Amino acid sequence: MTETRLRVYDDTRALFHLPEGVIYLDGNSLGALPLGVAEKVDRVIRREWGDELIRAWNTAGWYVQPRNVGNRIARLIGAEADTVMMGDTLSLKAYQALAAALDINPERKVVLSDTGNFPTDLYMAEGLIATLGRGHELRLLAPEAVEAALSDEIAVLYLTEVDYRTGRRHDMAKLTAKAHALDIVTVWDLAHSAGALPVDLAGVGADFAAGCTYKYLNGGPGAPAFLYVAPRHANRARAALSGWMGHAKPFAFDLGYVPAGGVERMRVGTPPVLAMAALEASLDIWDRVELSEVRARSLNLGDLLIAEVERRCPQLRLVTPRAHEMRGSQVSFAFAGGYAAMQALIARGVIGDFRAPDIMRFGLTPLYIGEDEVMKAAEIIEEVIVGEVWRRPEYQVVNAVT
Repeated sequence: MTETRLRVYDDTRALFHLPEGVIYLDGNSLGALPLGVAEKVDRVIRREWGDELIRAWNTAGWYVQPRNVGNRIARLIGAEADTVMMGDTLSLKAYQALAAALDINPERKVVLSDTGNFPTDLYMAEGLIATLGRGHELRLLAPEAVEAALSDEIAVLYLTEVDYRTGRRHDMAKLTAKAHALDIVTVWDLAHSAGALPVDLAGVGADFAAGCTYKYLNGGPGAPAFLYVAPRHANRARAALSGWMGHAKPFAFDLGYVPAGGVERMRVGTPPVLAMAALEASLDIWDRVELSEVRARSLNLGDLLIAEVERRCPQLRLVTPRAHEMRGSQVSFAFAGGYAAMQALIARGVIGDFRAPDIMRFGLTPLYIGEDEVMKAAEIIEEVIVGEVWRRPEYQVVNAVT
């Protein structure tokens, strides 16, 4: 029997733990806690780990968990069955994807990315290039300049679909098509896309994609990342991080590495069973939600927040595109006192976050944020900005995590 679909916000808000007096506009950095997580993880700890002990790798399905969970993620990113592997961190999955992509285009030496890409993606690219020592170059351009810069000297187009600071969204379908026309391999980071908007990796013909699950997918801090490999590459992609779990016969304990078939070769080490169990509890919600409804509500909330903040606080400069097709599920404003202003907002129960040098970010997560919360948040933003509350000394202290 098919489960009843959940209405976004109307049904889903009650499925999350949200502290009293808090308007949580930071789900683009860490999603709220689904209420089913504690029970799920407790069951894994007590019944599976506790009672089954090491037998649970077989009896509880721990060993196949990375692929099974990957198939649940696949539905949310438009991927084919058995093309998504879970585990490790986004940094490692981005490294694996880029390494495999470069091997597909060995004669070309340029990795093209943009200045809006998340720094860890760029750091991993720099590290990989240095390790390979084959003369590759990481070339960075403004996001708006990427399309015109595509040429037959580019090996890999390496982009995050939604800019982590501004919320600007690349046109994945258009850029992928143009890249493929020039024999460029594509690697997409979906950190701010998965769970925020419909993604169609198979439909656009993407080659590789990676993403995290602790943001819009509500998997919890340190939740495992995912890696997508298009079926046409799956049996020839090189596993740069050739861990034992990615071996064709890991329990034969051969001394030489032989890659497993398909995306299974992108496993590295022992999967994080407890973290994946927490993610599974969140996916129980996502299994019953229509992403098209999530997206529609996200855009409406974004329009409302933009209109209210611009009306109330002309001091804040919108840096997120107004056009629906060009933005993700966050709204960002530039403000010279942005860090202090965000601390003042957090002290008043409106939790967003700050990104240097001057960006105030507000993540819109329709599973538990609605119009009333956005309106109340706008009132408090006005209080802090227009009333210059942010100038108080206690809000100038910079925390380790911003």
